[in-house]
Amino acid sequence: MTTVSSVTAARPMLRLALRLDAVVTGVNGLVHLALAGPVADLLGLPAGPGRAIGAFLLVYAAAVWAVSVPGRPRRVAVRAVVEANLLWTVLSVVAVVTGWLSLNALGSVWAVMQALVVAGFAAFQWTALRRDR
Repeated sequence: MTTVSSVTAARPMLRLALRLDAVVTGVNGLVHLALAGPVADLLGLPAGPGRAIGAFLLVYAAAVWAVSVPGRPRRVAVRAVVEANLLWTVLSVVAVVTGWLSLNALGSVWAVMQALVVAGFAAFQWTALRRDR
């Protein structure tokens, strides 16, 4: 049974889960956009795709933040964020395994590490969404 106090406690947790994702994703996007050359040198990610990823991440971060704004975030929107995060996680691992982005060893480690962080955001968001019934 869900109590009123547990639901009201879940909403800030859900908002926190979404906003942490938005901030981390936004910072990552800014780094890819502003420092595409050095990121290319460090990770082996070509600057062009790096900039495209950065732009996508900034737009995605803004969308995730927007989902967090209402007093009670829409469940369907939160589920879409969770699913997008899981898709990003899978695609990141696929990119490493297949050599899709021609990452060097450090780039491959970075891609797997960020995939784990994104999967963690998805788990945090899903848990918070389930508590907010």
